[in-house]
Amino acid sequence: MILHEMISYETLRLIWWGLMGVLLIGFALTDGFDMGVGALLPFVAKTDIERRVAINTVGPVWEGNQVWFILGGGAIFAAWPPLYAVSFSGFYLAMWVVLAALIVRPVAFKYRSKRDDVRWRSTWDWALFAGGFVPALIFGVAVGNVLQGVPFHFDEDLRSIYEGVWYVKFLSLLNPFALLTGVVSVAMLVMHGAAWLSVKADGAVKTRARALGSVAALVAVAGYALAGLWLAFGIDGYQIMGAFVTDGPSNPLHFEVAKGGSWLAAYGLRPWIAIAPALGVLGGLLAFLGLRAGREVSTLLASKLAIFGMISSVGLTMFPFLLPSSTDPRSSLTVWNASSSHLTLFIMLVATVIFLPLILAYTAWVYKVLWGKVTEANVTEHSSSLY
Repeated sequence: MILHEMISYETLRLIWWGLMGVLLIGFALTDGFDMGVGALLPFVAKTDIERRVAINTVGPVWEGNQVWFILGGGAIFAAWPPLYAVSFSGFYLAMWVVLAALIVRPVAFKYRSKRDDVRWRSTWDWALFAGGFVPALIFGVAVGNVLQGVPFHFDEDLRSIYEGVWYVKFLSLLNPFALLTGVVSVAMLVMHGAAWLSVKADGAVKTRARALGSVAALVAVAGYALAGLWLAFGIDGYQIMGAFVTDGPSNPLHFEVAKGGSWLAAYGLRPWIAIAPALGVLGGLLAFLGLRAGREVSTLLASKLAIFGMISSVGLTMFPFLLPSSTDPRSSLTVWNASSSHLTLFIMLVATVIFLPLILAYTAWVYKVLWGKVTEANVTEHSSSLY
């Protein structure tokens, strides 16, 4: 038997669906608090020294945290090529805005404290705000649109075609449900950033972060619950019709798909997945209570639990769909018709088994070495070597 055939094609597809979720959740758990701190920066820090305290809480780790974003994008490109091609071509302008925000952010980190000038530093502070707020909003908006279905279809040569001109495609993303999921995303990451500041900062920055973070936690939980109700009663789900093959060739037109019913029907078929939204709500409420009470590490863990539950609930609710098509349901991309080949998935899995533990170990070591609070005295004493 050929080595890669020891694991079935169906199993490899399931493994890579799970790994894609792990990488995307890992990005939200790590780089999420960086973006949350950036979005909070104008509101938790009133003086230059306070802003430097907030910035330096994430200063040593923000670059490493972005590894998860790169890994997630790379995994989608290699494991799910049709998903990568369709989503990036359809969300092209939105992706460009995210990329621009993520490019501006490292420049702001590096240049912000190079000149002792109020206008100069204020400009870069707002760039850090945009670098945190904009990606958080657009990622949430993207999730809302995926749940509703995206207006694309494949022609007979399997070329993906989107409806409308580029600016219409971009503006159509900003629909009410998607804006709600965008608000949930921003609130969730602001909560996470506030929980991080409660652990790493001190003084006025910590106090303001706790106050704003507790509000964000309630907004995230309430918005998440509202989105769930909207999903149940106001948005059609998708379902594969008839018998289908889970280890067949990856052809986006391989299945018959119908639009209708509710996404939440998945909870009747797989009741165990209800643990995901329960963890999302529980984590958000615990983060709220922790921020109000002044608890630190437990609050950060609760915030991570909320993010894990809320994001994983989307993938579990949609399974096996990855990107439904609202204009031609038959073109919808699923776990079973949008993956790379059997051999490619196996080779990638071997590489992941080797390198992912190394990344996790190195990340844990970095956080251990750089643990501790950032205070105004630290920033003043080491002014020339800190952001």
